[in-house]
Amino acid sequence: MYASIRPLLFRLDPETAHGVTLAALDLMHQLKMSRMLVSERVEAPVDLMGLRFPNRIGLAAGLDKNADHLDALGALGFGFVEVGTVTPKAQPGNPGPRLFRLPEREALINRMGFNNAGVEHLVANVRKSQFKGIIGVNIGKNLTTSVERAVDDYLVCLKAVHEVAHYVTVNISSPNTPGLRNLQFGEHLDALLGALKEETLRLDARHGRHVPLAVKIAPDMTPQEIESVAGSLQKNAIDAVIATNTTINRDAVKGLNHCDEAGGLSGAPVRDSASQVIMTLRECLPAMPIIGVGGVMKAEHAEEKRKAGADLVQLYSGLIYHGPQLIADCARVLSSRDG
Repeated sequence: MYASIRPLLFRLDPETAHGVTLAALDLMHQLKMSRMLVSERVEAPVDLMGLRFPNRIGLAAGLDKNADHLDALGALGFGFVEVGTVTPKAQPGNPGPRLFRLPEREALINRMGFNNAGVEHLVANVRKSQFKGIIGVNIGKNLTTSVERAVDDYLVCLKAVHEVAHYVTVNISSPNTPGLRNLQFGEHLDALLGALKEETLRLDARHGRHVPLAVKIAPDMTPQEIESVAGSLQKNAIDAVIATNTTINRDAVKGLNHCDEAGGLSGAPVRDSASQVIMTLRECLPAMPIIGVGGVMKAEHAEEKRKAGADLVQLYSGLIYHGPQLIADCARVLSSRDG
């Protein structure tokens, strides 16, 4: 079904197509027609971070920034859905156009800039959701907050989402918020993670539930930088790492229309670099759960992420190019590999 719809969607501006697709998914969910889009829901539970995931395939952050479409997306068969990135205050993000397709390489470039309706809006949506899978909330800082004060924004978000999230992801790797990636290194990273872990433990004790803390990193790091980040994750007892965010490298798309647009590149071109980061992380962190994301366009690519060391796998650009059947295909392959 998606193969027949995609050409029509690709005639639209990418951001318009995004909105149209989500509205259509909402309508189909309300009419109990979501099963028309996927062959089955794969039930293959796995226990990680003290949580039971219905299957190993999740939705990456960025597609549903405000949790406005959580139930409709969950009905497509995801074991977990990560919403956000959310910031303390609502912000419009960067001016458009800010989302671009590079279909020759099954890629996207975005410079959305953490456009979202604010953390209170997201929390209200998660509270009323009926989704039975695992819900992750990806948190960030407002554009107007300096990098030096970034920890304040992350703490505001953490406190707000702790009661509704199954896990919280700290996004320090988007290339679309100036200076954000500087938080991935050295004293900046240790200070941020130390403060967030301390607050998480306090909130866990208050609410009587453990909410794991994950960190999402970029693919554009040397092995030495990855090892340094891994050391900080371990030192601060972080529960999981997500590898990776979008890349600023353009080598794989040189000469294509839109290739020089500012922003983060996702899709097929980031597949190998993300897998390499996963392998390096697994060597450094043999016991830490890793969520692999980047360039999963078919089921075999999800299996590649598992072989590289990922425990869970997230999708985003693959859905744009191949539709929701990819979810069940990937979950089934990983389920059979477990067996």
